[in-house]
Amino acid sequence: MLLLASLWVMPAVAQNYPSKPIRLIVPSAPGGGTDLIARMVAQRVSEAWGQPIVVDNIGGGATTIGTNLVAKAAPDGYTLLMTSANFAFVPAIHSKLAYDPEKDFIPVIMTATQTDCLAVHPGVPARSVAELVALAKSKPEEIRYGSGGSGTASHLAAELFRSMANIKLTHVPYKGTGPVTTAAISGEVHMMIANVASLLPHVKAGRLRALAVTGAHRAGIVPELPTVAESGLPGYEYDAWYGLWAPAGTPGAVVRKVNDEMNRALALPSLRERFAEVGIEPGGGTPEKFSAYLAAEIKKWSRVARSAGIKAD
Repeated sequence: MLLLASLWVMPAVAQNYPSKPIRLIVPSAPGGGTDLIARMVAQRVSEAWGQPIVVDNIGGGATTIGTNLVAKAAPDGYTLLMTSANFAFVPAIHSKLAYDPEKDFIPVIMTATQTDCLAVHPGVPARSVAELVALAKSKPEEIRYGSGGSGTASHLAAELFRSMANIKLTHVPYKGTGPVTTAAISGEVHMMIANVASLLPHVKAGRLRALAVTGAHRAGIVPELPTVAESGLPGYEYDAWYGLWAPAGTPGAVVRKVNDEMNRALALPSLRERFAEVGIEPGGGTPEKFSAYLAAEIKKWSRVARSAGIKAD
């Protein structure tokens, strides 16, 4: 049960918040999706509040170092965490963490989602998810799928696909999205799952074939692509998402104030247009909604990791 009891303290606590700069920790290197979203949103909120929001990239430990720093920070709203769906993946594959994702944090808001897609090398004789599943069933373990590394989002998303389709695939891990994309283009691996915006230039050039997007709905950036669920694997859903957290114990009125301002920023046409350019869809909603979603995500990916025997320690 997530710690949301503090969300109902007297709103007077937040009257003077923020009265100094806010540190927004991104537990990964600059330049990635989390960093991009953090900086775009922080700029709008900072302008509205008249206080700097300093994005601080603290990578390492598969995002656990920066995340743990926020878990141990003063719960006053001046140290916040922006991270990706990796927040739900890490407890699925790490048996020992210095923090508890469900007890040491208060979910503030889901900031955005970003569409991934399932793509194959053009030489693969499959033009739909259904055909790919049939091909894999006819050739057990012969279809190789690449990932950005063991325990990464691309690995878990592909394992969810494999288990739901009841097929046998061979996993080939790489060190990041760039190398696995190169491997898929060369035919070293047959299929991969990655952010659609990063794969789209290769798809348009004919170097890869996109079969479907992985989310619950079709994506605005590629509306012609069906979802995995509607093109051969009903019930499949993987959304790359990003969210904002505060340390457990942060006054509820402060959490509400941050949530309200984030919702306002995410509704700005200028931000929505910028998001759309890179295939990002704005999030929003209440802390309670994000809390329920997070709990379901942790359970879901823990099941996938157990089934696939994925362990980082």
